[in-house]
Amino acid sequence: MDDATIAREAPVLAIVVSCFNEAEALPLTLPLLMAELDELVASAQIAPASKLVLVDDGSTDATWRVITEAAANDAHIVGVQLARNSGFQAALMAGLMEARRFCDACVSIDADGQDDERAMGAMVDAYRSGVDVVYGVRSNRDADSVLKRLTAQGFYRFMAAMGAKTVYNHADYRLLSRRVLDELAHFPEANLYLRGLIPLVGFTSAEVYYARRPRVAGESHYSWSSMAALALDGITSLTAKPIHLIAIAGAVISLASVAVIIWALVSLLVGSTVPGWTSLICAICFIGGLQLFALGLIGEYVARIYMETKGRPRYIVARRVGSIPSQRERHEEQEGREGSAPDTLSS
Repeated sequence: MDDATIAREAPVLAIVVSCFNEAEALPLTLPLLMAELDELVASAQIAPASKLVLVDDGSTDATWRVITEAAANDAHIVGVQLARNSGFQAALMAGLMEARRFCDACVSIDADGQDDERAMGAMVDAYRSGVDVVYGVRSNRDADSVLKRLTAQGFYRFMAAMGAKTVYNHADYRLLSRRVLDELAHFPEANLYLRGLIPLVGFTSAEVYYARRPRVAGESHYSWSSMAALALDGITSLTAKPIHLIAIAGAVISLASVAVIIWALVSLLVGSTVPGWTSLICAICFIGGLQLFALGLIGEYVARIYMETKGRPRYIVARRVGSIPSQRERHEEQEGREGSAPDTLSS
């Protein structure tokens, strides 16, 4: 029988949070996440061995101190510090691979409190019914500015037009089963775009809708340049359609050029040629601009090929705090689940 048709037992859940300069937000979001973890355990939706995995992506503020203090006060919190700032996608991947060492399923969520942690219960329910990927989808963007809302919606539509398979209004709030994590570990690419990579892995999926909230503290670390870079990473890592579009544009312009050449020759033969400075300048600017754009786009693809061939690690873990259960401990914990009363996690 397919695993998707079998009701699963309460999983060991890992909540993965990537943090970069979130010293202001973490003291406010950690209690919310731990309270949700406690509630899920108390309702027997997840196993008591579930943990919160916090990844410090080379922060320059007191983020790591907040994480170490939280891990010291609660055995169900694990901290991972990267040796340098590796970028949000790489840090998130580091957290997922850390969670893969012990969990049955993991949920990734931002540290800023904008994603509603109460949606995790519905995600876990979908997992236990046999779903391997559960996407957290924003039901609205009321917390965003008008400009950000319009650009975000335009981005999703543009990605779809470019042939990149993504989930509309979904960022990085999702649940992944252990077998999805195992398959994800086989993707060695340095140019990470998890929002497009997860659908490529496949498996059964579902969507859970939630309302987006304002940040609990601090300011967003996603500048317009960062979002543009993320969009470029997504396009170049998921599709070669822009290259195809340039090839089509080149073919169309070539055919148009043949027609213009024929018209010019006919005009010369009938003696009706006139000075054409304006048309010449327009043609030069148009063709020159298109060539530079094409070279730049091809260069982006070549640069990413160059980075992939180096085979450098996407991230380096500098240190860890807290402990994760061993395979033996997980086995013993699973054997003791039936008939035992659910515990809470908070110290």
